[in-house]
Amino acid sequence: LPDDFAPHPARDASLASMQAVEANDKAAWLALFAEDAVIQDPIGISPLDPTGEGHRGPAAREAFYDMIIGPNSITFDIERSHAGGDFEVANIGTISSTMADGAVIHTDLAITFSIDADGKVTALRAYWEMDKLRFD
Repeated sequence: LPDDFAPHPARDASLASMQAVEANDKAAWLALFAEDAVIQDPIGISPLDPTGEGHRGPAAREAFYDMIIGPNSITFDIERSHAGGDFEVANIGTISSTMADGAVIHTDLAITFSIDADGKVTALRAYWEMDKLRFD
């Protein structure tokens, strides 16, 4: 996030998530989530989530990491961040993923984080569309 975004509990959790992903630090990323947290990235039925119900629970989140995050080099360019209340934030920007074969996929999105009173992520929900991905 740009330096001018004010600290906020949910924004801080989102920043920690992005930093762990960019560092390819699986343990740090998984540790950010509450036990029953759900990841919907993207929201709805997709090749990444055939049921559209999201990735819920530790094993499902770890499988998501191993399938989507771990094999790739991922960077975030967050242009705007909007906090809501004490426990939610929506970040708007682009995620760029460099695949093992060198191909780069740019995903323009809105990604929301909800946290609990302990600062653990309870929901990570990404709004993006497969047909709007951009490739280098």
